[in-house]
Amino acid sequence: MRTADAYQRCEEITRTEARNFSYGIRLLPKPKRLAMSALYAMARRIDDVGDGPLPQDEKLARLAGLRADIDTLASGKLSDAEDPVLVGLHHAIGQFPIPVAALNEIVDGCEQDAVGKAYTTIEDTEQYCRLVAGSVGRLSLGVFGASGDPDEAAELADVLGIALQLTNILRDIVEDRGMGRVYLPAADIERFGCAPDLTGPTEAVGALVSFEAERAERRFAEGLKLLKMLDHRSRACTGAMAGIYHRLLARIAAAPAAVLEGRLSLPTREKAWVALRSLAGVTP
Repeated sequence: MRTADAYQRCEEITRTEARNFSYGIRLLPKPKRLAMSALYAMARRIDDVGDGPLPQDEKLARLAGLRADIDTLASGKLSDAEDPVLVGLHHAIGQFPIPVAALNEIVDGCEQDAVGKAYTTIEDTEQYCRLVAGSVGRLSLGVFGASGDPDEAAELADVLGIALQLTNILRDIVEDRGMGRVYLPAADIERFGCAPDLTGPTEAVGALVSFEAERAERRFAEGLKLLKMLDHRSRACTGAMAGIYHRLLARIAAAPAAVLEGRLSLPTREKAWVALRSLAGVTP
Protein backbone atom coordinates (compact mmCIF):
# COMPACT_ATOMS: atom_id res chain seq x y z
CA MET A 1 0.00 0.00 0.00
CA ARG A 2 1.22 3.49 -0.84
CA THR A 3 2.07 5.62 2.17
CA ALA A 4 -0.15 8.47 0.94
CA ASP A 5 -3.14 6.12 0.71
CA ALA A 6 -2.41 4.73 4.16
CA TYR A 7 -2.34 8.19 5.69
CA GLN A 8 -5.54 9.12 3.89
CA ARG A 9 -7.29 6.18 5.54
CA CYS A 10 -5.85 7.11 8.94
CA GLU A 11 -7.16 10.66 8.53
CA GLU A 12 -10.59 9.32 7.58
CA ILE A 13 -10.66 7.25 10.77
CA THR A 14 -9.63 10.28 12.81
CA ARG A 15 -12.28 12.53 11.26
CA THR A 16 -15.11 10.07 11.73
CA GLU A 17 -14.18 8.49 15.05
CA ALA A 18 -12.09 10.97 17.01
CA ARG A 19 -14.86 13.30 18.17
CA ASN A 20 -12.80 15.61 20.41
CA PHE A 21 -9.32 14.50 19.30
CA SER A 22 -9.65 15.71 15.71
CA TYR A 23 -10.18 19.34 16.72
CA GLY A 24 -6.60 19.48 17.96
CA ILE A 25 -5.00 17.36 15.23
CA ARG A 26 -6.24 19.59 12.43
CA LEU A 27 -4.24 22.50 13.90
CA LEU A 28 -0.92 20.74 13.24
CA PRO A 29 1.32 21.15 10.18
CA LYS A 30 0.79 18.33 7.69
CA PRO A 31 3.66 15.97 8.64
CA LYS A 32 2.69 16.04 12.30
CA ARG A 33 -1.01 15.86 11.48
CA LEU A 34 -0.50 12.71 9.44
CA ALA A 35 1.64 11.08 12.12
CA MET A 36 -0.89 11.87 14.82
CA SER A 37 -3.69 10.48 12.66
CA ALA A 38 -1.81 7.21 12.33
CA LEU A 39 -1.25 7.10 16.09
CA TYR A 40 -4.90 7.79 16.76
CA ALA A 41 -6.04 5.15 14.26
CA MET A 42 -3.91 2.51 16.00
CA ALA A 43 -5.08 3.56 19.47
CA ARG A 44 -8.65 3.42 18.21
CA ARG A 45 -8.12 -0.08 16.85
CA ILE A 46 -6.97 -1.25 20.27
CA ASP A 47 -9.87 0.48 22.04
CA ASP A 48 -12.40 -1.02 19.65
CA VAL A 49 -11.27 -4.50 20.62
CA GLY A 50 -11.42 -3.66 24.32
CA ASP A 51 -14.90 -2.11 24.06
CA GLY A 52 -16.30 -4.54 21.50
CA PRO A 53 -18.82 -7.38 21.97
CA LEU A 54 -16.43 -10.31 21.63
CA PRO A 55 -16.13 -12.91 24.40
CA GLN A 56 -13.25 -12.40 26.84
CA ASP A 57 -10.98 -15.06 25.35
CA GLU A 58 -11.38 -13.67 21.82
CA LYS A 59 -10.70 -10.13 23.03
CA LEU A 60 -7.53 -11.24 24.76
CA ALA A 61 -6.41 -13.13 21.65
CA ARG A 62 -6.96 -10.10 19.43
CA LEU A 63 -5.19 -7.83 21.90
CA ALA A 64 -2.26 -10.25 21.86
CA GLY A 65 -2.21 -9.98 18.07
CA LEU A 66 -2.14 -6.19 18.29
CA ARG A 67 0.70 -6.39 20.80
CA ALA A 68 2.63 -8.48 18.27
CA ASP A 69 1.99 -5.84 15.58
CA ILE A 70 3.25 -3.12 17.94
CA ASP A 71 6.37 -5.08 18.83
CA THR A 72 7.08 -5.61 15.14
CA LEU A 73 6.75 -1.86 14.52
CA ALA A 74 9.03 -1.15 17.47
CA SER A 75 11.67 -3.37 15.85
CA GLY A 76 11.49 -1.26 12.70
CA LYS A 77 9.57 -3.81 10.66
CA LEU A 78 6.05 -4.11 9.30
CA SER A 79 3.80 -7.13 9.88
CA ASP A 80 1.27 -6.33 7.12
CA ALA A 81 2.22 -4.11 4.19
CA GLU A 82 -1.44 -3.86 3.09
CA ASP A 83 -2.79 -2.59 6.42
CA PRO A 84 -3.19 1.21 6.14
CA VAL A 85 -2.92 1.86 9.87
CA LEU A 86 0.27 -0.16 10.23
CA VAL A 87 1.74 1.31 7.03
CA GLY A 88 0.99 4.87 8.15
CA LEU A 89 2.35 4.29 11.63
CA HIS A 90 5.46 2.59 10.27
CA HIS A 91 6.19 5.65 8.13
CA ALA A 92 5.47 8.04 11.04
CA ILE A 93 7.95 6.17 13.25
CA GLY A 94 10.58 6.74 10.56
CA GLN A 95 9.87 10.48 10.58
CA PHE A 96 9.54 11.15 14.31
CA PRO A 97 11.05 9.64 17.49
CA ILE A 98 7.75 8.07 18.56
CA PRO A 99 8.12 5.62 21.49
CA VAL A 100 5.80 3.20 19.69
CA ALA A 101 6.19 0.49 22.33
CA ALA A 102 4.07 2.70 24.61
CA LEU A 103 1.08 1.56 22.56
CA ASN A 104 1.40 -1.67 24.53
CA GLU A 105 0.23 0.26 27.58
CA ILE A 106 -3.10 0.87 25.85
CA VAL A 107 -3.24 -2.87 25.22
CA ASP A 108 -2.53 -3.41 28.94
CA GLY A 109 -5.44 -1.14 29.84
CA CYS A 110 -7.80 -2.89 27.44
CA GLU A 111 -6.75 -6.26 28.86
CA GLN A 112 -7.76 -4.95 32.28
CA ASP A 113 -11.14 -4.05 30.81
CA ALA A 114 -11.49 -7.49 29.24
CA VAL A 115 -10.87 -9.35 32.50
CA GLY A 116 -12.93 -6.93 34.60
CA LYS A 117 -10.22 -5.53 36.86
CA ALA A 118 -11.51 -3.84 40.02
CA TYR A 119 -10.21 -0.42 41.13
CA THR A 120 -9.97 -0.12 44.89
CA THR A 121 -7.98 3.08 45.39
CA ILE A 122 -7.40 6.28 43.46
CA GLU A 123 -3.90 5.01 42.77
CA ASP A 124 -5.44 2.03 40.97
CA THR A 125 -7.72 4.28 38.92
CA GLU A 126 -4.96 6.72 38.04
CA GLN A 127 -2.66 3.90 36.99
CA TYR A 128 -5.34 2.78 34.54
CA CYS A 129 -5.57 6.39 33.30
CA ARG A 130 -1.82 6.44 32.73
CA LEU A 131 -2.07 3.27 30.67
CA VAL A 132 -4.88 4.32 28.35
CA ALA A 133 -4.44 8.11 28.22
CA GLY A 134 -1.05 9.09 29.64
CA SER A 135 0.53 6.77 27.10
CA VAL A 136 -1.15 8.71 24.28
CA GLY A 137 0.33 11.91 25.65
CA ARG A 138 3.81 10.43 25.73
CA LEU A 139 3.40 9.03 22.22
CA SER A 140 2.27 12.47 21.05
CA LEU A 141 5.39 14.07 22.50
CA GLY A 142 7.37 11.97 20.05
CA VAL A 143 5.58 13.84 17.26
CA PHE A 144 5.42 17.25 18.93
CA GLY A 145 8.86 17.45 20.49
CA ALA A 146 9.30 19.39 23.74
CA SER A 147 11.77 21.87 25.18
CA GLY A 148 13.41 21.38 28.55
CA ASP A 149 13.65 18.17 30.57
CA PRO A 150 12.15 15.25 28.59
CA ASP A 151 11.35 13.36 31.80
CA GLU A 152 9.39 16.35 33.09
CA ALA A 153 7.52 16.63 29.80
CA ALA A 154 6.63 12.93 29.91
CA GLU A 155 5.37 13.18 33.49
CA LEU A 156 3.24 16.23 32.67
CA ALA A 157 1.82 14.36 29.65
CA ASP A 158 0.91 11.52 32.02
CA VAL A 159 -0.77 13.89 34.46
CA LEU A 160 -2.72 15.61 31.70
CA GLY A 161 -3.77 12.17 30.46
CA ILE A 162 -5.07 11.37 33.95
CA ALA A 163 -7.12 14.58 33.91
CA LEU A 164 -8.62 13.75 30.51
CA GLN A 165 -9.39 10.14 31.40
CA LEU A 166 -10.91 11.01 34.78
CA THR A 167 -13.21 13.37 32.89
CA ASN A 168 -14.10 10.53 30.52
CA ILE A 169 -14.80 8.23 33.45
CA LEU A 170 -17.16 10.75 35.07
CA ARG A 171 -18.95 11.42 31.79
CA ASP A 172 -19.37 7.73 30.97
CA ILE A 173 -20.57 6.33 34.31
CA VAL A 174 -23.84 5.03 32.82
CA GLU A 175 -22.26 3.73 29.61
CA ASP A 176 -19.46 1.96 31.49
CA ARG A 177 -21.92 0.47 33.97
CA GLY A 178 -23.74 -1.09 31.03
CA MET A 179 -20.51 -2.94 30.20
CA GLY A 180 -20.03 -4.02 33.81
CA ARG A 181 -17.27 -1.52 34.46
CA VAL A 182 -16.71 0.85 37.38
CA TYR A 183 -13.50 2.85 37.27
CA LEU A 184 -14.00 5.15 40.24
CA PRO A 185 -12.23 3.85 43.36
CA ALA A 186 -14.27 1.44 45.48
CA ALA A 187 -12.91 3.19 48.59
CA ASP A 188 -14.42 6.51 47.48
CA ILE A 189 -17.68 4.87 46.40
CA GLU A 190 -18.07 3.34 49.86
CA ARG A 191 -17.06 6.58 51.59
CA PHE A 192 -19.84 8.53 49.87
CA GLY A 193 -22.46 5.85 50.48
CA CYS A 194 -23.04 4.93 46.83
CA ALA A 195 -24.11 1.58 45.47
CA PRO A 196 -21.05 -0.36 44.26
CA ASP A 197 -22.25 -0.08 40.63
CA LEU A 198 -23.07 3.64 41.02
CA THR A 199 -26.80 3.18 40.44
CA GLY A 200 -27.52 5.52 43.34
CA PRO A 201 -28.55 7.08 45.61
CA THR A 202 -28.56 10.07 43.24
CA GLU A 203 -27.48 12.58 45.88
CA ALA A 204 -24.62 10.35 47.00
CA VAL A 205 -23.41 9.76 43.44
CA GLY A 206 -23.58 13.50 42.80
CA ALA A 207 -21.39 14.16 45.84
CA LEU A 208 -18.91 11.51 44.70
CA VAL A 209 -18.77 12.93 41.16
CA SER A 210 -18.22 16.43 42.58
CA PHE A 211 -15.33 15.13 44.69
CA GLU A 212 -13.71 13.32 41.76
CA ALA A 213 -14.22 16.35 39.50
CA GLU A 214 -12.22 18.46 41.94
CA ARG A 215 -9.47 15.84 41.78
CA ALA A 216 -9.51 15.96 37.97
CA GLU A 217 -9.37 19.76 38.09
CA ARG A 218 -6.17 19.60 40.13
CA ARG A 219 -4.71 17.23 37.57
CA PHE A 220 -5.58 19.66 34.79
CA ALA A 221 -3.88 22.51 36.67
CA GLU A 222 -0.67 20.46 36.87
CA GLY A 223 -0.79 18.78 33.46
CA LEU A 224 -1.45 21.96 31.50
CA LYS A 225 2.04 23.13 32.48
CA LEU A 226 3.12 20.95 29.57
CA LEU A 227 1.89 23.60 27.12
CA LYS A 228 4.80 25.93 27.84
CA MET A 229 7.19 23.20 26.68
CA LEU A 230 5.61 22.83 23.21
CA ASP A 231 5.96 24.82 20.00
CA HIS A 232 3.05 27.02 18.91
CA ARG A 233 1.16 24.54 16.72
CA SER A 234 1.74 21.57 19.04
CA ARG A 235 0.63 23.74 21.95
CA ALA A 236 -2.51 24.69 20.03
CA CYS A 237 -3.25 21.03 19.28
CA THR A 238 -2.81 19.93 22.89
CA GLY A 239 -4.62 22.99 24.21
CA ALA A 240 -7.61 22.33 21.96
CA MET A 241 -7.97 18.72 23.05
CA ALA A 242 -7.40 19.50 26.72
CA GLY A 243 -9.62 22.58 26.53
CA ILE A 244 -12.60 20.61 25.23
CA TYR A 245 -12.32 18.11 28.07
CA HIS A 246 -11.68 20.88 30.60
CA ARG A 247 -14.92 22.60 29.63
CA LEU A 248 -16.71 19.26 29.76
CA LEU A 249 -15.37 18.76 33.28
CA ALA A 250 -16.71 22.20 34.24
CA ARG A 251 -20.13 21.18 32.95
CA ILE A 252 -20.00 17.97 34.99
CA ALA A 253 -18.90 19.86 38.11
CA ALA A 254 -21.78 22.30 37.71
CA ALA A 255 -24.38 19.48 37.70
CA PRO A 256 -22.65 16.34 39.00
CA ALA A 257 -25.78 14.19 39.31
CA ALA A 258 -26.58 14.79 35.63
CA VAL A 259 -24.07 12.09 34.64
CA LEU A 260 -26.67 9.54 35.78
CA GLU A 261 -29.15 10.85 33.21
CA GLY A 262 -26.96 10.33 30.14
CA ARG A 263 -23.72 11.25 28.46
CA LEU A 264 -22.82 14.95 28.60
CA SER A 265 -21.06 16.58 25.64
CA LEU A 266 -20.20 19.98 24.19
CA PRO A 267 -21.90 21.30 21.05
CA THR A 268 -19.78 21.34 17.89
CA ARG A 269 -19.60 25.13 17.75
CA GLU A 270 -18.22 25.25 21.31
CA LYS A 271 -15.53 22.70 20.43
CA ALA A 272 -14.56 24.76 17.38
CA TRP A 273 -14.44 27.90 19.55
CA VAL A 274 -12.08 26.17 22.00
CA ALA A 275 -9.83 25.11 19.11
CA LEU A 276 -9.69 28.65 17.74
CA ARG A 277 -8.82 30.06 21.16
CA SER A 278 -6.05 27.47 21.49
CA LEU A 279 -4.64 28.46 18.10
CA ALA A 280 -4.65 32.07 19.30
CA GLY A 281 -2.54 31.01 22.30
CA VAL A 282 -5.22 31.12 25.01
CA THR A 283 -4.56 28.56 27.75
CA PRO A 284 -7.64 26.40 28.36
